Amino acid sequence: MKEHLGIFKAANNYDVLDLESRQILLECREPNLGFFTKILRFTKYKGHTPFNVEVKDGVGQNVLRLKRGVSIFRSTVQVFDGNEHLVGKFRQKVFSIGGKLDVLDTNDQVICTVEGKWSNFDYKFLRGGQQIALLTKQWMGLGKELFTSADNYVINIEPTVSATDTIRIMIVAAAIGIDMVYAE
Repeated sequence: MKEHLGIFKAANNYDVLDLESRQILLECREPNLGFFTKILRFTKYKGHTPFNVEVKDGVGQNVLRLKRGVSIFRSTVQVFDGNEHLVGKFRQKVFSIGGKLDVLDTNDQVICTVEGKWSNFDYKFLRGGQQIALLTKQWMGLGKELFTSADNYVINIEPTVSATDTIRIMIVAAAIGIDMVYAE
């Protein structure tokens, strides 16, 4: 997952790439920012602003949408499929040192948890105590790290997770949301 580089950017834009071929699999864009949201994105309140990220495949079809309203104490991000049906949510835990999320189904039942480390940007996706995925930030060099907010991440889903398991959708959505909730 590669965040677009920009010096004075208000919108969050990402590309999800195949790790081997570097081909774009998904495009994540935040196309419709309101005036006040744009202004607040350049302040210390950036992490509290609402977002609405559209995720499209290589031919421009809607695949996912991540939506969050204004966040004061903790974020709850809704995830919708390409047909605008709610797929699930992830909810930030209030008191956590490295960052924790609960990934919820449509009935607000926890289907997995995400635990981060305070010392680096690694997030483990755990289901039943077993790691099912890992999100890792890739170091991009001193200049890019100091002067931009653009980050690159690798999503590694364990082979034990079935290709048809709906948790895969939530893992990709949470990876996008984690950057917006914790890294911004």
